[in-house]
Amino acid sequence: MAASGNQLSPVAGAYEIDQAASTVRFETRAMFGLLPVRGTFAIDHGRITVADPAEESLVHVAIEAGSFESGNQQRDDHVRSSDYLDVTRHPEIGFRSRHLERSGADATLYGELTVCGVTQPIAVTLGTVAHEGKRITARGITTIDRYAFGITKAKGMTGRHLKITLEVVAHR
Repeated sequence: MAASGNQLSPVAGAYEIDQAASTVRFETRAMFGLLPVRGTFAIDHGRITVADPAEESLVHVAIEAGSFESGNQQRDDHVRSSDYLDVTRHPEIGFRSRHLERSGADATLYGELTVCGVTQPIAVTLGTVAHEGKRITARGITTIDRYAFGITKAKGMTGRHLKITLEVVAHR
């Protein structure tokens, strides 16, 4: 994984993601793009495996689909229903990386996201990745098209694209 600035990469090995210290935030628009909607998901578990060379590093994350939280209980219950995330049948949203590409100070993590049983390729642009001792902190951003995962209810009323911001803390 790329480090911020000119620092060396973290020590190779497995780092467990700290669910309590990590966040998955989303932003979208509703009501034909007029209203912003923001919220969070909770990480159930995950692991970052730092490799040498860093481009072979891997990430696996499981997100609790039922943890969708936007601050509006009626909306949250609807999004958890079979109209959207169908958390009864699909309790987990999963991400598995395939490879990391670095270009100068920039890094992109390529992988596959599985939502509602549908798997699609995604790219996560890494902002800062820092390490101190046995701790890694990383920030990444991606945009998800919910239609690509078969979630097509309420076209126009619910945003099609979600900006996802990940702030991850992991420990050896």
